Amino acid sequence: MRGPAFPLPPNAVIGIVGGGQLGRMTALAAARLGYRCHILTPERESPAGQVAAYVTEGEYEDPGAIAAFAAGVDVVTFEFENVSAGGLELLAALKPVRPAPAVLRVSQDRIREKSFLNGAGVPTAPWRRVETRAELAAAVAAIGLPAVLKTTRLGYDGKGQSLLVRPEDLETAFVALAPKPLVLEGFVDFACELSVVAARGEDGRAVAFDAVENRHRQHILDLTLAPAQVGEEIAAEARGIALRVAEALELVGLIAVEMFVDRGGRVLANEIAPRPHNSGHWTIDACPASQFELFVRAVAGLPLPEARRHSDAVMKNLVGPEEAALWGEILAAPGLIPHLYGKAEARPGRKMGHVTRLFPHGGLPGPFGIEAALGPLAARAEVERAGRHLAEQVVQPDLGEAFGPS
Repeated sequence: MRGPAFPLPPNAVIGIVGGGQLGRMTALAAARLGYRCHILTPERESPAGQVAAYVTEGEYEDPGAIAAFAAGVDVVTFEFENVSAGGLELLAALKPVRPAPAVLRVSQDRIREKSFLNGAGVPTAPWRRVETRAELAAAVAAIGLPAVLKTTRLGYDGKGQSLLVRPEDLETAFVALAPKPLVLEGFVDFACELSVVAARGEDGRAVAFDAVENRHRQHILDLTLAPAQVGEEIAAEARGIALRVAEALELVGLIAVEMFVDRGGRVLANEIAPRPHNSGHWTIDACPASQFELFVRAVAGLPLPEARRHSDAVMKNLVGPEEAALWGEILAAPGLIPHLYGKAEARPGRKMGHVTRLFPHGGLPGPFGIEAALGPLAARAEVERAGRHLAEQVVQPDLGEAFGPS
């Protein structure tokens, strides 16, 4: 394969596998840097396709679509995990793919992912591979209850998992979840959920944004607070984990690492996503260079700037028809920065857009200030726990974001 010279010159074409909102915002960032984007997606009128220079409609494993797509791009990347690693490997024989397909294979499978994290010295909750009922019983005996039984692939936004509280829950969950093998994870009594987005270039330079705190509603990310309301040591440890993961993967591109902090202050990695992440959307408005710009720069071989913020921020997702219906009020609300994704149908649970509210650097308010700042969205936001450092009871972590188009 004869590849292009890096860094890519202006007007080069970046191929993006996947047509969702992450591809859309990547294409917008690429255009500002002088690049054109070409989208491979099976979806007509995709969010990314609406703003890209070119679109190839086709399945991710279709050799004809792959060949046509590869012929029109200089480098290839992907915007979410539920694309074909096999298709990316076919593309890698034709054009450079960043991140490499091997990185995608790690993030697509929870067993590979957790094995990789532990092998890189990154702590996780205790876990066991489960393929038979006997293995599930042995895993529960080792880890204890409560625990969470999950599929190893394709689970996101709370899908593909079951909470086990009593011994009688085991059989129902084992039968309901497929395909096997599954993974049993220890149930963590956690204080808060964090994530860090990091970028790494082809020269090995890596940068990471500040750790942020995530709040979920019905297993879907609702609010992100930037920066996370945790101590400096915990925030630094979270950033260090993200940089360690990027280095261990030999990543060229962007990665988000989802973590949670237990009551003892331990930072435990949960999932990785080697692409832009929902919890990094605040960087568009609060940073000189957003996660999408760093993603494009890494893929195109450009120098990476520092990942720093000039403001504190709250990001609020707009989910489903109820929040999409507030669009007119959002546009009229002072201080809210709106982003809409161009999706035609506002289905329940579907992310239709997001808003960002900026605050002076170091001036992120407490829960009541955040609620007041969100205007028409305040009543629907998960703000009552914002800024709380310790949970009052054991609650299930909502950490399914990394496996969906977040």
